[in-house]
Amino acid sequence: MSTHRNSLRGKTVLITGGAKNLGGRLARDFAVQGVSSIAIHYHSNTSQQAASETIAAIRRYGIPTAAFQADLTSPEAIKALFQNVTKQLGPIDIAINTVGQVLKKPIIDVTEAEYDAMSDINAKAAFFFLKEAGVHLNDHGKICTVVTSLLGAFTPFYAAYAGLKAPVEHFTRAAAKEFGSRGISVTAIGPGPMDTPFFYPAESKEAITYHQTAAALSAHSATGLTDLSDIVPWVRFLVSEGWWMTGQTLLVNGGYTTK
Repeated sequence: MSTHRNSLRGKTVLITGGAKNLGGRLARDFAVQGVSSIAIHYHSNTSQQAASETIAAIRRYGIPTAAFQADLTSPEAIKALFQNVTKQLGPIDIAINTVGQVLKKPIIDVTEAEYDAMSDINAKAAFFFLKEAGVHLNDHGKICTVVTSLLGAFTPFYAAYAGLKAPVEHFTRAAAKEFGSRGISVTAIGPGPMDTPFFYPAESKEAITYHQTAAALSAHSATGLTDLSDIVPWVRFLVSEGWWMTGQTLLVNGGYTTK
């Protein structure tokens, strides 16, 4: 039974934000691992081309796959996403949520609209993703949500971002307790500042320089930042052999910060 639970082969995987960056890299990695099928979620038309490229990469491994567009700030859209994936690719075994949005701004400058947007994307969407995963996943399924290593930082300017990722830690603990009787493990993973197109526009030149030297292992990284390839094996582990780890938030950042 344990071997069956731990194997990735024969599993159907759903990855939100799976068109590009970390989500896209995870999708390609799961294809290499020989999963049964992979569902890719993307948010808007601007990501459609990237989604198509990721789908094409997965199909080169002979893995059935499909892309689904949805606005995850809508609970009904999340529900429909899980239903549509199940209908097209079969019952879901692994659900990974990589969706998030960064805002770096002093508290006194954050508008109500910005706060609401951060809450919708980083907390509300994560909550209802967990809800629908709990409803739709097969027994012995795996759920993983991407958060941020800033949850372990004592720093200014990220209150609306890290502060509205923070609830996901408790969502994860609660879901792990509630879904555990079905053998479902639930985790969150917090990468350090990552070398992706999302990172650079939010940071000043001085801040980028700081982040590139802040981790204990920065000198041994090509960019000084967390690379996508640093995170992919951890997610893979958590949703396979690492299933006994549940209810936890892991900060994976080369010694950038800890709790």
